[in-house]
Amino acid sequence: MIVFVINCGSSSVKYSLFSSEENGNLNMLARGLVSDLETENAEIRYETESCVITIKLDKPDYREALEAAIATLTHPEYGKLSDISEIDAVGHRTVHGGDKFIGSVLIDEVVIAKMEQCIDLAPIHNPANLEGICQAMFLLPATPQVAVFDTAFHQSIPIRARVYALPYEYYERHGIRKYGFHGTSCQYASQQVCQLLKCSLEQSRIVICHLGNGVSVTAVDCGRSVDTSLGYTSVGGVMMGTRCGDLDPGALLAIMKEQDLNVKETDLILHRQSGLLGVSGVSNDMQTICKLAEEGHQRCQLAIEMFTYQLKKYIGAYAAVMSGIDILVFTGGIGENSSLIRSMAAANLGFLGIVIDPERNQEKMSRDTVISVDGAAATVVVIKANEEKMIAQEALTIVKGLKTEQAVLLK
Repeated sequence: MIVFVINCGSSSVKYSLFSSEENGNLNMLARGLVSDLETENAEIRYETESCVITIKLDKPDYREALEAAIATLTHPEYGKLSDISEIDAVGHRTVHGGDKFIGSVLIDEVVIAKMEQCIDLAPIHNPANLEGICQAMFLLPATPQVAVFDTAFHQSIPIRARVYALPYEYYERHGIRKYGFHGTSCQYASQQVCQLLKCSLEQSRIVICHLGNGVSVTAVDCGRSVDTSLGYTSVGGVMMGTRCGDLDPGALLAIMKEQDLNVKETDLILHRQSGLLGVSGVSNDMQTICKLAEEGHQRCQLAIEMFTYQLKKYIGAYAAVMSGIDILVFTGGIGENSSLIRSMAAANLGFLGIVIDPERNQEKMSRDTVISVDGAAATVVVIKANEEKMIAQEALTIVKGLKTEQAVLLK
């Protein structure tokens, strides 16, 4: 079976194509990115195992971007399909499903209506996701389409961990609660690491550090998310590239009062001017900050110390929540590529059984790699992020189930 995976952002469309083997393994056939939608800088970059193609586009909207993506996949010279009818399923990354979706779903009018009710929870991402879904359904009307929600994996978080200590009516009537993000990445990482280590997911206590421009730490106990650092929005938890992370709300109110800031101005500070950028004063890019810190830049050094301290605090807290830890996972751009961040975050955690091997940690991570010392009570692993594969797997599972139901009905 062939699965087309689509991830529509506010100004881009990422896509990939997977084929499934008889044993259930998924192979990526191609991937691409349409960047800078509706601008003169728009282009599509398409990659397979044998070629990389870049094509300029003329201010494409979402439909035109998806048409360009399909054109690369069906191109007679470098495409992977003879016709789009070969696509058996479409999987859509969808950021926020609120409390309306506890898993991936086959998309229909009812699902779209419920997704529209969640727009306020992710006003930047959800409209783009919905637009991508509508355009894909227009271009591939006969192909089953599946929504895979970033928040769904965290629906298993118990009420004691998801409710804020505000008047209860805000939870009950307005849905103000922890939802969590990076769920698709966490689901993939937890499954992948247990396959790598040949251990049971249902018997493992895993802490997953998803470290990129966005950051989350998640406790996965016996295959279920039991707590995560991101909450109602994606601004809390560990400090991020430009987002502040955990903050005393009273400090925020004091800043608003002193500077006479409105909600929009305050939102800009929290989401765009804080985190690594706010502390370092120079960049939101960890690689740049590490380079400057090595050269003696004190605020970059402070940013790294704060970042890794907060990671360490969450790792320890989630080990406590699960009464121990069996596996610590680093994933995402920073998690996969920064040996310094990994070593600082895991330093002095030997009391939890976490001990990193310095030589293994320094190796270039071209594949999933164990970086802890042999015999350590907790295994530390770098897992290459692959949300697209997880989305393809989810879509495949839903569509196979649909076809099984249809076969039963036909009988």
